[in-house]
Amino acid sequence: MIISVASGKGGTGKTTIATNLAFSLGKGVKVLDCDVEEPNAHLFLHPQIEKTESISTPIPVIDEDKCTYCNKCVEICRYNSIAIIGKTILTFPELCHSCGGCMAVCPEDAITETGRELGVVELGKSGNIDFIHGKLRVGEAMSPPLINEVRSYIEPDSINIIDAPPGTSCPVIAAMKNTDFVLMVTEPTPFGLHDLQLAVEAVKLIDIPCGLVINRSDIGNNDVRAYADKENLPILLEIPFDRKIAEVYSKGYLIVEKMPEYKEKFLELYNSIENIVGKA
Repeated sequence: MIISVASGKGGTGKTTIATNLAFSLGKGVKVLDCDVEEPNAHLFLHPQIEKTESISTPIPVIDEDKCTYCNKCVEICRYNSIAIIGKTILTFPELCHSCGGCMAVCPEDAITETGRELGVVELGKSGNIDFIHGKLRVGEAMSPPLINEVRSYIEPDSINIIDAPPGTSCPVIAAMKNTDFVLMVTEPTPFGLHDLQLAVEAVKLIDIPCGLVINRSDIGNNDVRAYADKENLPILLEIPFDRKIAEVYSKGYLIVEKMPEYKEKFLELYNSIENIVGKA
């Protein structure tokens, strides 16, 4: 089972849901924090990191002694990461998407590849939970390759919980694709509804079953529930706006650690997901 926990906007409680669900399920669970620009699942699971891997992506290196300035590498690059100005050829590594097209079309074999560091993947344990997260290098814009590296540790026969980045852009799709279920975390406010609608449309495009958790469920209005009813999206859990939960969260604890009555709610949440996936 692969569950991606996502949200249309930041601050809805996505990581709270992912980490508490994982802790409630316990042994045999993998947590994969794919919010590589701002990973924070470790703040609540407190894993012991056992291994760190540096992750690179290939970028072109051009031998100007071989280059005939034929422009074919420039023409194939859709990201403008190569430019030719007179007899000068420039590369822009930060724009490169590592497709290898420039190297494939070069008639002079003037292009080779070297690595550009994207960030690191760290692996460890939090009790019985396997923990993996990525940390994008400061200033790096290309997060999907690092997300894919984190996802490479998925074991389909285990329960894998992915903490996806917020929003609806390419990194989110990279985290959600080829999963069994997307658990969307939202809040019942106009901003929450607006961004939820965008996120749900993205999930529809990749055709994955989806359900909702409404966090801080007793604030705002009922528009999110009306939208869920209209779109036939099951609301699988509602968590009220509770000072005690906020205090627990602010101190870096899990809800289910300090408020054990919530463990059953998260186990019921997982059972509901299993039933939906089984019927899909």
